[in-house]
Amino acid sequence: MSSELQRTFLYKNHLNAKGRMVPFAGWEMPVQYIGLKEEHVNVRTNVGLFDVSHMGEIFFRGPKAVEALEFMTTNAVAKLEEGKAHYSLIPNEHGGIVDDIIVYCLKKNQEYLVCVNASNIEKDFAHFLKYNRGADIKNESADWSQIAVQGPKAFSLLERVVGIKDSDIASFEIKKLKYKSKDILVARTGYTGEDGVEIFIENASVSDLWDELLEKGSDLSVMPIGLGARDTLRTEVKFPLYGHEITDETSPYEALLGWVVKLDKGDFLGKGHMERVKQAGLSQKLVGLVMEDKGIPRDGYELFLENGEKIGKVTSGTMSPTLGIGIALAYVQSKYTEIGTPLWIDIRGRKAKAKVVKAPLIKK
Repeated sequence: MSSELQRTFLYKNHLNAKGRMVPFAGWEMPVQYIGLKEEHVNVRTNVGLFDVSHMGEIFFRGPKAVEALEFMTTNAVAKLEEGKAHYSLIPNEHGGIVDDIIVYCLKKNQEYLVCVNASNIEKDFAHFLKYNRGADIKNESADWSQIAVQGPKAFSLLERVVGIKDSDIASFEIKKLKYKSKDILVARTGYTGEDGVEIFIENASVSDLWDELLEKGSDLSVMPIGLGARDTLRTEVKFPLYGHEITDETSPYEALLGWVVKLDKGDFLGKGHMERVKQAGLSQKLVGLVMEDKGIPRDGYELFLENGEKIGKVTSGTMSPTLGIGIALAYVQSKYTEIGTPLWIDIRGRKAKAKVVKAPLIKK
């Protein structure tokens, strides 16, 4: 591996678990341990651990924190109460998406944590500094590690290790707890479509926490999960990924993320462009697809009508471990986005039939 790749503080833990390491967003990360399908199914049925320490943590502090975040994100930060979080977007001047994020309110009107995608840490931080409206903004990504504990047995494991029960924390809530006398943040958020939390912890303590979660969850069938299953899990529930479903040119409305764009909250970056796009009507929309013919759709594959007219392109595609068939997320001309609409995907020169389905692509 290139010496330029960064490594998380769980790197040795991954090697000990025989994780297959690959480059990802400038990091050397485990793509799988025992196999993508086995890991995926285990998260859906038991519990899995994800090293997401490569994600970024950018803090907004001070009396201008809310004003700055309101201008530089699309959701209504002023409405967030202490200990609450919400999903949001960082818009650019042209109404595109710089990144998708989660904003956590640690202290009302005073301190907020913004969790950003690993590939965008420096870009997002520079963007925040450029458009700042008086907040104290610090990129503390190098100081934090992060473990996601996801699956139907997540809270059985969490109660044993960090003392938090299902009834102690609501969805999109964040709590300050202790782990071996060290401060941690536990947020009921995730990227799998399963229940669970994401734990923010200092680098020096993350290896101990990882090992204890594996040890105390052995009877719950806990296992470490790689990036491969993380991607198939999020695709099954139609969670967007920056660089695929969302980019700096994507309209939030095309990506069906208009629900986190609060046009009534006052001025924010790119607001005028977003209003015009919404009023003009959308030329394309993001849809979920399942294959009716054999084949696995992949990012970049083109979509057609039966008559050969090109109408879209796949942004993410995989073999669904849950359904046992190919699935995809794709942008399609708006008039062909009705549920059940038949489409054909060009899979290496062969036209394979698919159909538009309701999200999430799996039934829970």
